[in-house]
Amino acid sequence: MKVMIVGGAGFIGSAFVREANRRGMKPLVADLLTYAGRRENLVGTDHDFVRADVRSEDIHGLIKEFSPDVVVNFAAETHVDRSIYKPQEFVTTNVLGSVNLLEAARKFDFSYVHISTDEVYGEECGDENSPLRPSSPYSASKASADLFVKAYVRTYGIKSVIVRPSNNYGPRQFPEKLIPKVIIRTLLDTHVPIYGDGKTERDWIYVEDTAKVILDLVERGEMRGEVHNIPGGQRYSVVDVIKMVGEVMGKDVRVKFVNDRPGHDRRYCMTSKLRYTVTPIREGLRKTVEWYLENRWWWEPLTNDKFFLDDEPWRV
Repeated sequence: MKVMIVGGAGFIGSAFVREANRRGMKPLVADLLTYAGRRENLVGTDHDFVRADVRSEDIHGLIKEFSPDVVVNFAAETHVDRSIYKPQEFVTTNVLGSVNLLEAARKFDFSYVHISTDEVYGEECGDENSPLRPSSPYSASKASADLFVKAYVRTYGIKSVIVRPSNNYGPRQFPEKLIPKVIIRTLLDTHVPIYGDGKTERDWIYVEDTAKVILDLVERGEMRGEVHNIPGGQRYSVVDVIKMVGEVMGKDVRVKFVNDRPGHDRRYCMTSKLRYTVTPIREGLRKTVEWYLENRWWWEPLTNDKFFLDDEPWRV
């Protein structure tokens, strides 16, 4: 199987590359290498690499030349704070970029795996047939792309599947996200800003588990426009997760409660028709903390990022 991974230098994408290697595959990774897509994420993996923009027509030529059986699209702007700050970038990458790959699928007849998010369901607990109720510019862009996938399957008959994971955590996650931010800021002996009362609830899944489930779906080869939710089945509030991270680190985490961000969903919750095992959250947090402790070279250059430094980075 020839697999092309668009956005493969990002957090979940690079975990997928590692899982592909474990199963004997050497994928082609295409990534623009923006702030969160980094070659450092791919250290130690076996892959071919080309720098490419998911929004560009040039990626069609790349696909034609490589002739993949499957293209998995992890390329996305993913941080809700950034979507509030600059929503247009989320439309161009998450919507127009996805449509660009769908056009390629129509021309070159490969199977297209579209990576979405649990956030498209909003605060309602969703199954694969639930209506989409996005709240943020980020989740709206992902929901829009999902609808385009559905439309291309029906109108053009392309082979595709939509995957909606819950909140991923683990090694190599950019420090704008909650768990690496807690770990790194605690190591740097500074406070961690928490929106509102910190009781917003998320469903957490270790990134390697997500990669395994997605690759299982790829190998199964069912590409008829199905939607597959990948919840972690471990729902905890932000303050609960911070407490667990502190316990794993053996440190007191200094928390500063700040103004809640606009449109902040109180919870995400979904069910799945799939069956799989997941890493217990305390074990996953232990692995994650150990990785950040052992890989300061990876995260130290990133600590001047606005979305790591500021308490309310979404403010314009």
